[in-house]
Amino acid sequence: MKFKAFFTDDGISLLDKRFLPAMDKVGRVCHVFFTPTHAMLLHNLLGATAAGPDGGGPQCVAQFAKDLLFREYNVSSRNGNQIAFSVEVALLHRALRSVLAVHAQPPAAGDATGAPAIQVKLVNKLPAGSRTATPFLTFETKGARAAVVQDVPISRPLSRSDIERLQAALDAAKDLPQTLVQVPDLPQLQSLVDRLKNVGDLLTVAVTQYGDLHLQVSTSLVTVGSEFRKLRVIGDRANAPVGDQNLTSSTRMDMAVERGEALSVQVNMKHLVKSLHCHLAKPDCTFYGIAPGGACLTVVFQYFIPGTRLADKSISFYCRLPVLDPGSN
Repeated sequence: MKFKAFFTDDGISLLDKRFLPAMDKVGRVCHVFFTPTHAMLLHNLLGATAAGPDGGGPQCVAQFAKDLLFREYNVSSRNGNQIAFSVEVALLHRALRSVLAVHAQPPAAGDATGAPAIQVKLVNKLPAGSRTATPFLTFETKGARAAVVQDVPISRPLSRSDIERLQAALDAAKDLPQTLVQVPDLPQLQSLVDRLKNVGDLLTVAVTQYGDLHLQVSTSLVTVGSEFRKLRVIGDRANAPVGDQNLTSSTRMDMAVERGEALSVQVNMKHLVKSLHCHLAKPDCTFYGIAPGGACLTVVFQYFIPGTRLADKSISFYCRLPVLDPGSN
């Protein structure tokens, strides 16, 4: 089992400035998954939630084409040249920042410009006082005045059966809702949720084919909610009935559900707050949708090729939130 690669400048910047801060907010530990074509950061895809979200917390998938993050990328194993392991996100980020600081050292006068690329590889080392080798993800680079080697402790690489379970969970998570609505202002949504979480722990979320997103918290004493209307719709869509315009938000939502033109689910407020931390990865677009039958609430983050409005297919980033109530379908 071998893995060795050199980071591209854009790739290491993406991890340092965007994705590792976001993943650290979602959960303390994540899986790193290397395949012949992609590198991934995965949260909560194994264990109790392997077959789909069931209350154990949001699933989060950040997938990158290997050429976006690395050059001279080499991965080999008996598991179809796939390697996966778990790691503490904060330790991984700290090591990355350490090697970046050395890598960025300006050369002294008369020295050659351009520091060597940052290398990352899997190694087994024998810690002091131990008789058993321990796996590490090791980062290496040289600066103008120093060299650095950072060893990040990781779990034992996953077995073939665990990798198959991980891949099965990934395949299941790829199914998109039939209707997605774009939230144009993610910070505004985060501000709204920050206020709603002071009211209750359970949030009802509804998505209509008209482009409406409804959020509502209910307790025995009060019901508080808000809605975003006439959002951009991807997938199945419908025209809002003219007679609904003067009705209350909750009434419009109930009638849309009855017509089969909306889905409604209930999620844990803490899970939604965690998923909103993904805005630290600075997506260009954010979409919300509900899986068929109210299986889960899906949040899809889209990126554009720099300088264009074309989707960057080398990055895939999304979350799936478990539902606490089957909702209405």
